[in-house]
Amino acid sequence: MSTTQLGMPTIGVPRKGFFTDTSLCIGCKACEVACKEWNQIPADTSLKLTGESFDNTSSLGADTWRHVAFIEQKVPATDPSAHDGVKWLMSSDVCKHCTHAACLDVCPTGALFRTEHGTVVVQQDVCNGCGYCVSACPYGVIDQRKEDGRVFKCTMCYDRLGAGEEPACAKACPTKSIQYGELDELRERADARLEELHERGEEGAQLYGRDPEDGVGGDGAFFLLLDEPETYGLPPDPIVTTRDLPAMWKRAAGAAASLLAGAALVFWGARK
Repeated sequence: MSTTQLGMPTIGVPRKGFFTDTSLCIGCKACEVACKEWNQIPADTSLKLTGESFDNTSSLGADTWRHVAFIEQKVPATDPSAHDGVKWLMSSDVCKHCTHAACLDVCPTGALFRTEHGTVVVQQDVCNGCGYCVSACPYGVIDQRKEDGRVFKCTMCYDRLGAGEEPACAKACPTKSIQYGELDELRERADARLEELHERGEEGAQLYGRDPEDGVGGDGAFFLLLDEPETYGLPPDPIVTTRDLPAMWKRAAGAAASLLAGAALVFWGARK
């Protein structure tokens, strides 16, 4: 695996990322609006109330690069955070910009690339619509547009980063639930925030995607959650889906060699 694939940015350029503190999210969807406006993302014509919450975008997609989830929970009326026995968990989801990104491994055209900031970006003019990256993503983030089959996802506002600006979603977030910066500094900030919440009695608070030793090598966009990852629709133990590819190719090559050797023996035996 190359240094670029491992998520290391250009020498001397600290890796950038997102830290989303869901305990601060108020569900205003300012991040969704800012993302659409800056990146000129088409309107999602399938918007509808799900019948399960006030969330009308439902999930990330080709036309929704930031998605604010509204999770309604029934809790005891004695819970100070509840209203009439109902508690809301809100979280702004986004592409995780994985350290070990399976989408990069499977892309046959080089449409997906690792930037100097350590983020993962799609070049739509190079994408051939094969969809390999869609099935390879362990988070189900990447999506194809039905019109032409090309894939789209968060770029972490690559053009804004090049101009020294922060991503539009982080800029628009009124509570600083979405924080952008150098990844190492964000991790330190997240650790301190987690400790603070635990001291307040938020025993369910946990960091998700922060650990560089997890199945994807840590995420460039990680989260502080107030409940289990499954509650937010996140896989509890994501693993880079291409981790076994080298071993698989090695076994396939060994099998092919064995078949060729067997065929050669049969051929030469028949000639004798």
